Amino acid sequence: MGHNYCYNIADLEFTIEKNEIIRGLNCDIKEGEITTIIGPNGCGKSTLLQILTKIYTDYSGSVSMYGRSIEIIKMKEFARNVAIVNQYNTAQGDISVKQLVGYGRIPYKNLAISHMNDEDEEKINWALEITEMKQLEDEKVSSLSGGQKQRAWIAMALAQNTKVLFLDEPTTYLDIKYQREILEIVEKLNDEHDITIVMVLHDINQAIRYSHNIIAMKDGKIHSTGDAKTVVTEKLIKDVYGIDVELFKIGEVKYLISF
Repeated sequence: MGHNYCYNIADLEFTIEKNEIIRGLNCDIKEGEITTIIGPNGCGKSTLLQILTKIYTDYSGSVSMYGRSIEIIKMKEFARNVAIVNQYNTAQGDISVKQLVGYGRIPYKNLAISHMNDEDEEKINWALEITEMKQLEDEKVSSLSGGQKQRAWIAMALAQNTKVLFLDEPTTYLDIKYQREILEIVEKLNDEHDITIVMVLHDINQAIRYSHNIIAMKDGKIHSTGDAKTVVTEKLIKDVYGIDVELFKIGEVKYLISF
């Protein structure tokens, strides 16, 4: 794993209707690793993702990707480097899984050339295969289970063929089996395809298990950041969430939180 940084964030501030959501935030995101953002509801986790993916642009401070301010990167170029799967996604009408995944190729198209070429088909099929959705490519997205829908949206993001993938609470509303499936796909994307992953998770055990790095947020700021296997402590959980827990070491590195 490399230790270069794909994102550098300095003095970040963001306000919505006079509510300060992000307050003087500073952090760096390592390239080639899985970084998970944790913290209580309303601490600014999802807002930070929206800023890093150019959805929210009315911020102060600096956000650089590979040494360039994201403000000066045009959306088409940006979408060839960064993909995001949001927490809530809806597909229009009777669209099929393969059609949905095909939308991931839009950053590589222009109005004059909108048909799919061999490279597009290759990337679409790769995205379907890695998310284990190939056998469902002709199914309507509306007919899929929750876990299948999430895999379809991840496949669409993968078809963009980006270096960085953002996932906002990818396991929300899924049962444990599908949560594990999604997180194992995420791990595989990082291990085998060197995609940098940045995700928001509510489950702290999952954050420890599936991440290299954890960023803990509280009140719009970074409380702690560091190695996923060591940064989470009983004090951190008390400070960030306001609850008392016990941490148990299982094997060499895994921790289990007991409430």
